[in-house]
Amino acid sequence: MQKSASYVLGHTDQELERLVTQARLIDPITRRFFLGAGLAPGMRVLDVGSGAGDVSFLLAELIGATGEVVGVDRSPIAILTANTRKASRALANVSFVEGDPAELKFERPFDAVAGRYVLMFQPDPAAMLHRLATHLRPGGVLAFHELDWNGARSHPAVPTYDQSCEWIVKTLAQSGADPRLGAKLAAIMNAAGLPAANLHLESLASAGPDGAELATFTADLTRALLPEMQRLGIATAEEVGIDTLAARIRGEMIASTATIIGRAEIGAWARNQV
Repeated sequence: MQKSASYVLGHTDQELERLVTQARLIDPITRRFFLGAGLAPGMRVLDVGSGAGDVSFLLAELIGATGEVVGVDRSPIAILTANTRKASRALANVSFVEGDPAELKFERPFDAVAGRYVLMFQPDPAAMLHRLATHLRPGGVLAFHELDWNGARSHPAVPTYDQSCEWIVKTLAQSGADPRLGAKLAAIMNAAGLPAANLHLESLASAGPDGAELATFTADLTRALLPEMQRLGIATAEEVGIDTLAARIRGEMIASTATIIGRAEIGAWARNQV
């Protein structure tokens, strides 16, 4: 993932492992967004903020052996992890480059520029998109998957889940990120000089005794943000009780036969007209 002054999750081994788990749940949604954006075999694609490589590997499946994916991230640790994982997959058409994707120079233009959970960490996402569009061929597509935490909720109420989501939103916002950027994607693309964006929204949801995935997913993100939560005075380790958090969320779900709904996952794409 693209790192900026407000990027709070870091690139520790634990965080990179969390990203791999996240990919298992979120990749099907991202895949549908990218297919809707028109990504297809034979394309050359730039993956912005490639992190541990999950989006690049997903893109490689979509563009096939005749296409090419270039993943870019500013973290050398992330690039090392992505290259290690790539080696085990024997993907000759995927490469990773360390640097700022908006500032780097590439030997030839891309058919698509894509990213997931990147723009929310940028101080000026419209300016970044404007610069990224210069890497596209005429008619190329920018496709981004961002989120809006305003969609996270439970019914009947699952207090521990709702509190965890509130802690996450406050921590992201106070660290300089935008936890509701997904709902702003169309306006941001317009401000970047792109034509009207196409939008799609999905979300995760869990219920019942077997609905543990979203509870665990939320607890894992809470764990990753816990040091910053404590630093900002949003919650203490004792209040969070991270080692039992997922179990408590799941217990409350079962007790009240409740459904928990995750943040809104929003995809937006637009074609470069330059």
